[in-house]
Amino acid sequence: MRGLVVDGAFWYPRFPRLHALVPAQVVLAWPEFRLPGRTPGDPWLPISDLFADTPTAGTGTPFTNSGPETLFEPLSRTAIDWDATRAACPTTAGPCNLSAHIRADLGHFDSRDALLTRHGQTLCPAARLLAEPVLSRRAAGL
Repeated sequence: MRGLVVDGAFWYPRFPRLHALVPAQVVLAWPEFRLPGRTPGDPWLPISDLFADTPTAGTGTPFTNSGPETLFEPLSRTAIDWDATRAACPTTAGPCNLSAHIRADLGHFDSRDALLTRHGQTLCPAARLLAEPVLSRRAAGL
């Protein structure tokens, strides 16, 4: 996992009536994979790169960050780039650069749990109170 601190305003289009519950910064666990034999300086492969050569890559609708679509759903058709190596999010299908929303790069972790143990969860107290019972049951496999 790669730990990123994302500006809370990034989530506003997804939660238009819940801005007060969105923290100023959100810790995001972004899937990346460490692959042996990859470029020595950068052995990490972002999840977007796994789909780069698939038939649906670069086709279909662009990522809009609104409505019911999650951040992970467009990956099969749109590369999500947190490092500013691609153009900004286009209005048509294509790669989407979200680097402007990054407030800090926390580095790589062996798991989402390791990331959150070290840097904590960023849900506001009210959201954490509501989500904790559900999330703790899911983590326990219940």
